[in-house]
Amino acid sequence: MNNDLKPVMEGIFEVGPPSRLNGAICPECNKKFFPKPMVCPHCLGEVQNIELSTEGKIYTYSILRTKPPYGLPQPYAVGWVDLEADGLRIFSLLDPDRISDLDFGKRVTLRVGAIGVDNNGQACLRYYFTPKDGGEQ
Repeated sequence: MNNDLKPVMEGIFEVGPPSRLNGAICPECNKKFFPKPMVCPHCLGEVQNIELSTEGKIYTYSILRTKPPYGLPQPYAVGWVDLEADGLRIFSLLDPDRISDLDFGKRVTLRVGAIGVDNNGQACLRYYFTPKDGGEQ
C-alpha cells in the first residue's frame, strides 16, 4: 500500500496494520456509533472514541454498473455490513475485486486500500469489506 496516500476522510479509520474503523460510544446510553457523532444523538451527552470490530456479515448489497463517482472501479459494490460484535449496521464499499464472491449473510473482514479519488481528484485510501476468505491484509 502506498504510504503517501491519505484517507478519503480523516478520523474515520486507521490504516494499520491492523486497519480499524474509528467509532464512538455514549457512556450514558451505552450506544455505539459510526462514524463518530459530535454528541450522542439520543441523550446529547459526550461520546468516547472506540475501535470497532474488523469483521462482520453482509446484510444487503448492490452491484452498480453505471459510471462510478470519485474514480471508483466499474462495476463497484456497496452494501450494509452488520458489525455484530458492536451491534452496528454500517454502509460500506465492498471489495471491487471480489464482486462475484459477494452474497447475503457472507462473512467479511475490513480492508483499507487505494480506491478512487477524493474531492480534489487525488488518489486516496478508503475502507471496504472483503469476503472473509479474501486473503491477508
